[in-house]
Amino acid sequence: MNRRLSAAGAVGLASLVVLTGCATSSTADTDSAVTDVNFALDWTPNTNHTGLYVAIAEGYFEDAGLNVTVLPYSDSSTDTLINSGAADFGVSFQDTATFAAATGVENTSVFAILQHNPVSIGVLESATDITSPKDLDGKIFGNAGSSETYIKEATDAIVNDGGTGDFTSVTLGTSAYEALYAGQVDFVGAFETWEGIDAELKGTPMKFFHLQDYGVPDIYSVIVDANKDWLAANPEAATAFVGALQKGYQYAADNPDEAAQILIDQNPGAFEDEELVFASQEELSANYLTDADGVVGTQTAEQWQAFADYLFESDLLVDEDGAALTEAPDTSTMFTNEYLSTTE
Repeated sequence: MNRRLSAAGAVGLASLVVLTGCATSSTADTDSAVTDVNFALDWTPNTNHTGLYVAIAEGYFEDAGLNVTVLPYSDSSTDTLINSGAADFGVSFQDTATFAAATGVENTSVFAILQHNPVSIGVLESATDITSPKDLDGKIFGNAGSSETYIKEATDAIVNDGGTGDFTSVTLGTSAYEALYAGQVDFVGAFETWEGIDAELKGTPMKFFHLQDYGVPDIYSVIVDANKDWLAANPEAATAFVGALQKGYQYAADNPDEAAQILIDQNPGAFEDEELVFASQEELSANYLTDADGVVGTQTAEQWQAFADYLFESDLLVDEDGAALTEAPDTSTMFTNEYLSTTE
């Protein structure tokens, strides 16, 4: 399943450009000037972005001396926009960032928005013949993307549960969820924190099989990537930006209802079902935004390397020429915690 497609399957309108701060701007650190920051969205505004909009609404960026422009979603990947310098920061994903790094992209993840992967194998709750992944042998997978990664993950989950991993995959885009509801496909990959809740609210509840429970490594599903050159040129502004973002996401983790309302207010007309926004934020705040110590944004070498090793061993990583990598990439340069604040 394409994570870029799934993160806000029911959200309709593209984000407007958002500005914070008002003073003479500069792209370098100074004691008096406000620093401009361009931030790219991966999709239209949704609950993965709540902490960003909290930081905007509450003035955290302005207080940190930053003038943040939120770039609306476009067809260009955020990894590409950041690497090219068109954006300084942006929302990406651990898996796509790893693929990009294998091809020579030199972005750095500075913040983990989600500590765990909310993408699971989803089937209709009414499918009594499907009680675990092995029951998906011979079934039809409605793939919301086109990446081999999602097919590989589903296959491994089925095999690790004792099945053969033989199923039919059809690529349907975001209509895969409607096809599941209509009984035209048997299973999909879905964000439990959005499509799962949406299905419940629509009266077509789903049940889920967590990939992590069937041998697929957990990942920081949604991250904030940064341009390495910008970080090097603006170390103080980078620390200020990540600190303000961390404050916004910590607020969202601790105050889900208030944060959800801020997201809605900051994006008028973007959400057809506001109940979905509140329910999604409640789930994210309870189970995905914070680490074991209740802190947002942190990342570990173990989680980054485990998934890179998985992709390498699955023969899914290629270099800039399309040739398969001959060794697993070293992920130590793909992320950093150095810009995180040590206090809330």
